[in-house]
Formats: sequence, structure tokens, C-alpha cells
Amino acid sequence: MIPLLSRKTPLAWRQLMKERTRLLIAVAGIAFADILMFIQLGFESALFDAAIKPHRNLQADLVLINPQFQTLFSVKSFSRDRLYQTLGYEGVKSVNSVYIGTGQWRNPETRLDRAILIWGIDPVETAFKFPEVQENQESLKQLNQVLFDQMGRPEYGAVGDIFQERGKFETELNNKVIRVSGVFSNGASFAADGNVITSDSTFLQLFPERQRDRIEVGLITLHPDVDADKMRSQLTADLPNDVIVLTPEGFAQIEKQYWAEGTGIGFIFGLGVVVGFIVGIVIVYQILYSDVSEHLPEYATLKAMGYGDRYLLGVLLQEALFLAVLGYIPAFFLSFGLYQIAYAATMLPITMKLERAITVFILTVIMCSFSGAIAMQKLRTADPADVF
Repeated sequence: MIPLLSRKTPLAWRQLMKERTRLLIAVAGIAFADILMFIQLGFESALFDAAIKPHRNLQADLVLINPQFQTLFSVKSFSRDRLYQTLGYEGVKSVNSVYIGTGQWRNPETRLDRAILIWGIDPVETAFKFPEVQENQESLKQLNQVLFDQMGRPEYGAVGDIFQERGKFETELNNKVIRVSGVFSNGASFAADGNVITSDSTFLQLFPERQRDRIEVGLITLHPDVDADKMRSQLTADLPNDVIVLTPEGFAQIEKQYWAEGTGIGFIFGLGVVVGFIVGIVIVYQILYSDVSEHLPEYATLKAMGYGDRYLLGVLLQEALFLAVLGYIPAFFLSFGLYQIAYAATMLPITMKLERAITVFILTVIMCSFSGAIAMQKLRTADPADVF
């Protein structure tokens, strides 16, 4: 019993190190559970980040949309007159309108068509914060000129590479010849595999059935000294209920809420995290239960020497925490590589975030601690009288 009670090394660590093979299996199991949680949370975060990236890059202090607007791939329009009404307020500096529609992009290499999100903007006024768009927006003043999202799905063709090699080149959009006059970087999302920005005049030619006075997004720029929240409240109170006034972040949250609550995607990713958590609990419990079973006489002796259940629970929890850290470290680094593979395959902005790393670590600690608490039930049966 002397080695078991040695103070030089924590008892929990000595217990784990006695069975190296079992320890490796436990670490691998916990790492697998952590990786599963990292992947699920990573995809969920990438889904939201990609879906709301264009919203957050709108150049505006306030945004005007249709109250039924839920997501970019199913847009709702409203009368542009509502946007012009806001110019009557003293704090409003300028307004700008944006058209949104889904068209068919023809791959310049394979000549295959694929759905793409088209943004129609006023080429004179700044609508997006993307530096590439602002630098090349002047070219959109000519009809049939577009800026292409080079971070979209590869099925659209290597448009960025072609543009770098040739400069401006032609292809087709909605069966009309257009010219790519520049590229920008937004990226694919679940709502759209790619994006194209063009002038409002070109947009209306691509969609001849659309009415000029019906827009999807109204951009409102305020004077520097105007409080956006107060102006939003004032506009909300005064304007008819066929439009709503939001901040760009509020606009982004509508899109995020749609994917989180309006579809099964958010639930599926959440379920994946729960499954990983449960798998981890089962693995750690089995390891700790086996450890307790094999060393039950030693634990019974400790109880006979006066060590209570609280002390023994502490030993198990220490083992659980050691396992949590040992399993988390390889999972954390392996997830970096898996994120890169996932990004290359899906073009979604899946990256490691500090918040996610902390969340998974906390879940790992809870998972292992809970398993240790369950395994403690086996220790309660350790009776010194039965052993001796």
C-alpha cells in the first residue's frame, strides 16, 4: 500500500499510469468525442458566419427590409418610396437601394449553369465594405459588367485565375452575355454557393420581369453625430408596417435565426455535439469503472484506514480531469487540420475560434467529471470486511 499512498506523485496519476494501454485508449476515445464536438460546432459557426457575411458588409447605419424577409435565397421586396421617405428626417444623410435575385451563372470553362446570388447596386453610391468592390465599382457604370465572388464554389469555374491571366473576360449570366470586370472575396454559404455584384441597371436587364421601384434592401446612412438606435426607433414608429428598420447586425441576425431555428440544420449540428458529449461520458466511465474494479481492494483498504467517500471521489475526479486534459490536447490540434480539409471541400469559413476552444474544453471537463461521479457508485460498494 505504500506506493499507492506515495505523496511524490498524485494518486490519480499513478492509477492511470499503471495501465498504459488503457490510458491510451481512453485518451483516444476522449479525443474522438472532442473532435466530433469541434467539427459540429465548427460547421455550425461556419454556417452562420458565411450566411451573414454580406449583411455585415453592407455600408449603412440602418437597413430597411420587408417584414417577411427571412433569408437571402428567398427574398421579399418593398416599395422604394419607403426608403425615400426617410430622407425627410434631419438625421438621415443619404439612402441607397439594393436588389437581390438568384440567377444562372455559366461556367466559362465547362459551359454548365449553376445558381448564383446576384446583387444589384447603384454604381455611384457605396453599398458594400468589401475593398475590392469599392475599388472596382466604377466599372459597373457600364452595362453588363459584374464583379465576381472568387471565394465561391469551384463549380463556377476558376474565375479568379482567369481574371488574373486575361483581365476582363466574357461569360453568360441568365443567358445574357456579361463581362467580369473585377473580383472580390465573400465566400460560399448555405444560402448561396457564390455571389455576383452588378449595377442596378444591369440587374434589371438580367431580370426583365422585376419592377424598378421594388427593392429588397434599403441602406440608410446617418450623419456622424446621430444616434442610430434613436433614429431607428423614430423611423419604426413613423413608417408603415410594410417595412421594418434594423441595424446591419440586426439584419444579419434575421438570417442567422432562420438557419438556426427555421431549418433542421441547427438542430442537426446541436445533436452532433450532444452525441459526442454522450460518447465521451461512456468512454470515460468505462475506463474509470474498470480502474475502480481492478483496484477495489486498495480502495477498500483506504476506507478501512479512515479515508471517506469524499476523498475517494476526489481521486476519481482527478483521474477524470487528467483524462480530460490528455484527450483535449490532441483533439484541439487535430481539429485545425480537419478544419482546413473541410474548408477546401466546402469553401465555408470554418476556423478555430477561442470561444469554441473554451466551450469544448469546458464540455470535456464536465463530461469527464460526470463520468467520475457515476463511477463513484462502484466505490461505495468497497467494503473492507468483504476484502479481508
